[in-house]
Amino acid sequence: MKIKSVSECAFLIDGKLATLNLAKGQRVYGEELLIHEGREYRLWNPYRSKLAAAIMKGMRHIELRRGDNVLYLGAATGTTSSHISDMVGSEGTVYCVEISERSMRDLLRVCEARENMLPMLKDAMDAMAYSDEVGTVDVIYQDVAAKDQAEILLRNSELLKSGGIAYVAIKSQSISISRAPSEVYGEFLEKVSRRFEILERIDIEPYDSLHLFVVLRKR
Repeated sequence: MKIKSVSECAFLIDGKLATLNLAKGQRVYGEELLIHEGREYRLWNPYRSKLAAAIMKGMRHIELRRGDNVLYLGAATGTTSSHISDMVGSEGTVYCVEISERSMRDLLRVCEARENMLPMLKDAMDAMAYSDEVGTVDVIYQDVAAKDQAEILLRNSELLKSGGIAYVAIKSQSISISRAPSEVYGEFLEKVSRRFEILERIDIEPYDSLHLFVVLRKR
C-alpha cells in the first residue's frame, strides 16, 4: 500500500484520495475503509464530492488544517462535510448548515458519530440566524442549490476571518438554465470580487458537470 500526502490532512492511497477516519469503524456513504500501520483511512469518492473532485483535478490551495473551524453551507447528508470533519480533527469544528429537513435527518446520524460536526437546520441566506453560535471561522465551504449563490457567500463572509478561505462549487443550472455556464460563472465571480480575491478556478469534469469549483481568499 503506497500512501502519499497531498496536504496536511488528505492522502493518496495507491492513487485514490482518502482522509484519516475520525470516527473509527464508521462509514458515511458506503466508502471503503483501509487500515495501514494502525491508522484507519476512508476512501473519498470524487464522483460523490466536489471538493474531492477539485483535489483530484490538481487544486493547489488545500488549506483545511487540523483545528480549523469551518462553516459548511449546504451540508446535505454529510458526504463531503464528514471528510472535512476528518481533516480538521477533534480540535476543529464543522458547522453544518442545511435547509432541507429530509437531508437533515441523514446528516444528524453522521453528526452523532462525530463530535466536531454541529448540524444546524437553517437557511444559509440568513447568516445572522446562526452568527452567535458560529462566531468567526477559518474556512467557508459552499455547495448550495440556490439562485442567489453569490449573495449567500457575501452574507456569510461576515463570519469569515480576514484572509480566510472560501471554497465554492458554483452550480450554473441552479442560477440559470437559459444562460451559458461560462456567463453564469463570470457573473458570480464579478459579484464576489469586491470581497474576495480569486485564487483558483477548477473545472471538475469528468467527476461533475455544469459546476465550477473556485477557491477564494477574503480581502
